[in-house]
Amino acid sequence: MHRSHPSISRRKHLMNEMMKDDYELPTENQQIARVISSRGNNLHEVETPKVEENFLVSMPNKFRKSMWVKRGDFLLIEPIEEGDKVKAEICKILTPEHIKEYTKAGIWPDKFAKKPALEESSNKNQEDSDFEDDLLPNTNRPVNQESSDEEEDDETSSDED
Repeated sequence: MHRSHPSISRRKHLMNEMMKDDYELPTENQQIARVISSRGNNLHEVETPKVEENFLVSMPNKFRKSMWVKRGDFLLIEPIEEGDKVKAEICKILTPEHIKEYTKAGIWPDKFAKKPALEESSNKNQEDSDFEDDLLPNTNRPVNQESSDEEEDDETSSDED
């Protein structure tokens, strides 16, 4: 009988827990935070809407090596008393679906609201331009200037006739 590695089954259960989440609202002692940077050793620097000063949060053992957090991600954290530098622990890693539900419930902080995205969508409605016009030139390809010079030469020779 083939047995799977314990970390694989743990990861599977964590992913199932994340997918089958019932989008519970945060309790009174939990708060929403945004990751500013990773400090290593499963510590992350976060900012909260209420506290002006950034602080460290720790990732619990059940998330280590199975869930990853990057700069800009949102977390649900719970304060801990025993740490001087580390002031909270991660309860939940928030997905875009969590953000939608929290916004509908009216508990998503204004500091973390996506204001540029709203402006961007209104600009798309106002001007109807081709997406190719908005693209930057590809710097990985050399610019072929010979073809444009030949076209100019053809135009000047036809003008002389």
